[in-house]
Amino acid sequence: MKRKFTFFTACCTALIFSASVLFSGCKEKTSDPIQKTGLLLDTVIGISIYDSDDESLLDKSFDLCESYEEKLSPTIPTSELYQINHSGGQPVSVSDETLELIQLGIHYGDLSDGLFDITIAPLSELWDFGNNTGNVPSAETIAEAASHVDYHFIQISGNQVWLSDPASGIDLGGIAKGYIADRIRDYLVSEGVKSAIINLGGNVLTVGGRPDGTDFNIGIRKPFADDTASITTAHVKDTSLVSSGNYQRYFEKGGKIYHHILNPDNGYPIENDLYQVTILCDSSADADAFSTICYSLGVEKGLDLINNTEGVEALFVTSDYSLHASSGWEEAVK
Repeated sequence: MKRKFTFFTACCTALIFSASVLFSGCKEKTSDPIQKTGLLLDTVIGISIYDSDDESLLDKSFDLCESYEEKLSPTIPTSELYQINHSGGQPVSVSDETLELIQLGIHYGDLSDGLFDITIAPLSELWDFGNNTGNVPSAETIAEAASHVDYHFIQISGNQVWLSDPASGIDLGGIAKGYIADRIRDYLVSEGVKSAIINLGGNVLTVGGRPDGTDFNIGIRKPFADDTASITTAHVKDTSLVSSGNYQRYFEKGGKIYHHILNPDNGYPIENDLYQVTILCDSSADADAFSTICYSLGVEKGLDLINNTEGVEALFVTSDYSLHASSGWEEAVK
């Protein structure tokens, strides 16, 4: 029997999913959805609403996304996260939202025995996969950076946060987009939206299903293929799909792939036989974290974790493009 998984949220790697959303017999709305796309969170985001013509819902959703970016960006000097990372170990007062997300990151650090570590910033900044075209840092610089990665350095008192190791740094990239998607979902639902797709750089969250009551059909990208190629599809409603893989941000050197999913202990990219892990669960933030954790664990241990966690399913793609699904995946997406 699966153990009960309690979502930690209160109620950021571009993977592209495609959605087939052809409607028939819709009572409330039969035209194409209203849509908006833009560049935020260092990626392309898009929101589609199928049961409303109110364009202000899209604008306010984007405003919400931008407000979170202004709090959580590691590069905006006025952001709360930037201030924590550059305070020299001094306490920084943060908003309830930033505090909640940091605490969620700590929760998943505990759950994964440190495989998911939001103080990965010294290593992610060193490797700089967003701009790195082939530079492998020296073993000495990697070891030095890794010595400052340990989420136990994070200290919290009320709404004040600081790092006991001033050379450490918080990077919420592995969970922030999912958290923000959840908050946009909450906003849209509060405004009466019952059919929408939120896509934050590949973190896909569906609000309800299609207006005719059927599921959305979400294509899961095939690793190392072009953005339009899917390895399989998932029929879902009211859920989130998030993937992590070694093909998202990487470079190849000497016949070896160096990718952005790093081992917090040794500072190098995780090495296993996986290309991709896709997680399905209600919360996009939780799916975000589990995708990284399961990729880091590998197929066998990752499946064991998911098969013993209620409310979460996973699909693993190995380097031979074989699919390995958790016990409830097929039932969840059929």
